[in-house]
Amino acid sequence: MNQIYHLFHGMAEVAWEVFLAILPIVLIFLFLNAIALRLRAPIIKRIMGGFVVTYLGLVLFLQGVNIAFVPAGEFLGTALAELEYSWILIPLGFAIGFLVAFAEPAVQVMVKQVEEMTSGAIKARVMLLAISLGVALAVMTAMIRLLAGISLWWILVPGYILAFILGRFVEPNFLAMAFDNGGVATGPMCSTFILSLSVAVAGATPGRNPLLDGFGVVALIALAPILTTLFLGFFYKQKEAYRKRQCKKQSSDS
Repeated sequence: MNQIYHLFHGMAEVAWEVFLAILPIVLIFLFLNAIALRLRAPIIKRIMGGFVVTYLGLVLFLQGVNIAFVPAGEFLGTALAELEYSWILIPLGFAIGFLVAFAEPAVQVMVKQVEEMTSGAIKARVMLLAISLGVALAVMTAMIRLLAGISLWWILVPGYILAFILGRFVEPNFLAMAFDNGGVATGPMCSTFILSLSVAVAGATPGRNPLLDGFGVVALIALAPILTTLFLGFFYKQKEAYRKRQCKKQSSDS
């Protein structure tokens, strides 16, 4: 009985918070539909049903995050920090970052929209791989920073300078997608499990401050997918330029 109570403990607060988050979107949609859209009743019913499913899904998901992901991250971080070989945090951070980003719901939605909007020119699996690799590198870098005591400034400032430089050499659509990818990568999966893990590792590591060294991983997670997406855009641009040169060469030879 106690286990069942634990599963639903605090769920009322989560349900209320999700309701307050979704309500403005529903009201705006209904208002715009009344003055401009004027959609038919079957479509309205289907959309409202989608809102209900979204609400229930978010409540269950966030409840699961609160009772599972956050405690799991804390326990795992404490256990890893107490290992004799602390360097193991670096490859484990890479693996955890990749898997968590790969399963992030917001990332899944983003990559599917990219494939649809580009008519398949940019494959969802390629974009998903780029984002997951970026998050993996971010978590690995966060573990290196934590173990070595590196200041966050030495990573973020050069990283964003590199991002703006790369932005000059990619198509505008890749620049826009890159910064969106940085945002979606910091979804509930990453900002709960990985943040809890990082803070727990910092708290259990001698000479480290959880506030100074544990936090900052979300900032790195936001930065790394931007860079990997921009590198992907640079590769696509070079590939397209090469294809055009080959077509021009073939046409001149004929």
